[in-house]
Amino acid sequence: MRRGPKAASGKTRTPTLGIVEWFRPGEYDRVETVLADLHALKVRDLRTGICWADWYASEGDGWYAWLLPRLAQDFNILPCVLYTPAPLGIVPKFSSPPRTPKAYADFIDVMITRFGQYFDWVELWNQPNSPSEWDARIDPEWQIFSEMIGGAAYWAHKRGKKTVLPGTWPVDLGWLELMQERGVLKYIDAVSLHGFPGSTEFPWRGWEREVSDARAKLERLGETNQLWVTQTGFSTWRGEEWAQVRALVDALDAPVERIYWQSAHDRIPATGGGDSYHSDEREYHYGLKRADGSPKLLFRLWSEGGLEAVREDARSTSRGKTNGSRRGHVLITGGAGFIGTNLADRLLSSGRSVLVYDDLSRAGSERNVAWLREKHGDALQVEISDIRNRETLRTAVRSADQVFHFAAQVAVTTSLADPLHDFEVNVGGTLNVLEEIRRRDNPPPLLFTSTNKVYGGLADLALEKNCTRYQPLDAALRTGISEDRPLDFHSPYGCSKGAADQYVLDYARTFGMPAVVFRMSCIYGPHQMGNEDQGWVAHFLIRAIEGKPITFYGDGMQVRDILFADDLVDAFLLAQSNIHTLSEQAFNIGGGLGNTISLVELLDLMARLQGDKPIARLKEWRPGDQRYYVSDTRKFKAATGWAPKVNAQEGVERLFQWLLMARGLPAPHDLVSKGGFHALLAH
Repeated sequence: MRRGPKAASGKTRTPTLGIVEWFRPGEYDRVETVLADLHALKVRDLRTGICWADWYASEGDGWYAWLLPRLAQDFNILPCVLYTPAPLGIVPKFSSPPRTPKAYADFIDVMITRFGQYFDWVELWNQPNSPSEWDARIDPEWQIFSEMIGGAAYWAHKRGKKTVLPGTWPVDLGWLELMQERGVLKYIDAVSLHGFPGSTEFPWRGWEREVSDARAKLERLGETNQLWVTQTGFSTWRGEEWAQVRALVDALDAPVERIYWQSAHDRIPATGGGDSYHSDEREYHYGLKRADGSPKLLFRLWSEGGLEAVREDARSTSRGKTNGSRRGHVLITGGAGFIGTNLADRLLSSGRSVLVYDDLSRAGSERNVAWLREKHGDALQVEISDIRNRETLRTAVRSADQVFHFAAQVAVTTSLADPLHDFEVNVGGTLNVLEEIRRRDNPPPLLFTSTNKVYGGLADLALEKNCTRYQPLDAALRTGISEDRPLDFHSPYGCSKGAADQYVLDYARTFGMPAVVFRMSCIYGPHQMGNEDQGWVAHFLIRAIEGKPITFYGDGMQVRDILFADDLVDAFLLAQSNIHTLSEQAFNIGGGLGNTISLVELLDLMARLQGDKPIARLKEWRPGDQRYYVSDTRKFKAATGWAPKVNAQEGVERLFQWLLMARGLPAPHDLVSKGGFHALLAH
């Protein structure tokens, strides 16, 4: 049996890999954005839709006259021609068969005449067994479809083009036999398969079996068509970005000539084309990037190291996965974030076994896992999964001695853009953790990281300006915000973290689970990939190192107490060792009064570190921003004796040095001479 394309050496060759991306008329800017992303991936093949219905719209002719030459400048195009114009359909909708099947061949002829110089192959329709693509209720035996595609394929051959028969999902071998009986396959050069691992409607059998069965069917029919996969992908609608990586690696092993991966970008539901997109949330999350343009894990790995790096990362991470048989580990959800990485490093260095549970959706998290694995080897276990996945979470919790729950959606702005996702991760994910712990006969102790945002914007706090910062008018409040402060959730993020905070405390009270909540202020330190919404100290330093301006929301005189990661880890370990006396309590944790800094003061410190002051730009205050927040940490200090050891200046210098080192840049001589830089090699 023919197994697939062979290289000269006789080994199975990796298929040509392209991307699937559909464009709507007028999306000129989005086209350029997608093409830039494909260049970053070094992809040269693109499958895109040519909407027959759009051709009759006011923009259709001009749109394709721009689009196809633009795409062909840099890419090998596979146009997929589909969607009946409503006036030509048996019923007035895009998935309707046309009243006159020959009209489709006529349109193919027009496209070849106008734009044939830009493509060599043409795919004739898409997923004819999907009701949203071809309404089989109108054409129950695919009679019209067979006549339409057969005529178009015959004419495309006459015009010198090669043809691709559309794939079905699920793969339907009987349909292939039908196409052969009706004489369609003799005008087809490549038969397409579609496949979507992770789909719940149809069992996924794997590419080896799907392809071998299709080849066997074609051989029995006496056909020699190539086999392509013109559409496959993995939806990250439930956050499983690592599963998307594995799905691509599996697809690359498929014994076919070509594969087209869906897609470059997630779709925005409001801009779905025609009637092909519907209420299934999964349809909108197949992209390598999210709808807001932020890269998913697969895009990051692929763009930074190519497909070989994707393969290698899949192999190395799989070697580090837990099989559920080892016991006595410390579970850290969100353990590939910067706080989790620092905690995992400390625990692993002390001889503990650690299970990092993380979906790696945050940029830089995969590098943190690689660093931990390189330093600690087999003592580190990794489970790459979303906190909403109860099955994998159950296995992780089942053998845990301690649980640190850090996994969260961490940005206020993201919560404003997608409150439902924020709720599902922060509240739903935390309830998942609590329920899995509660299932245990002897529940392991839990430490949950909440946020100072549960106290709201503190608008009632009377403040005055004092040179470079705000300070409370009431001197008694200058010791910081205590746990007695009433909760006042602001923003969806504040609501979701606050709700999770309260669930943890209530589970401790109601079910007797040992659990503590840390309401944390600003944490900073090594392995932090900061942005404006989370990790602003690192974000400012990164912007300065890259020579980019820094944006202040407000006047820059807002004050925070900042806490270095090493000191936070000390607090974590003290909380766990004292869990039975601390359980059912929340503690405000930050740098405290001795480690306060305003944004403009940080800018001055950065000027001393770098030799020149970064450029700062001012924007309007953001809703709910606290102008002054300092943690009153006396409650936790009284209970455990904990106090920060790293002051703000030293901590900022150490983070600055780590960021330089991580980028292969030299540290300023005066910092190196202090000896602190070499101490960072341990990080």
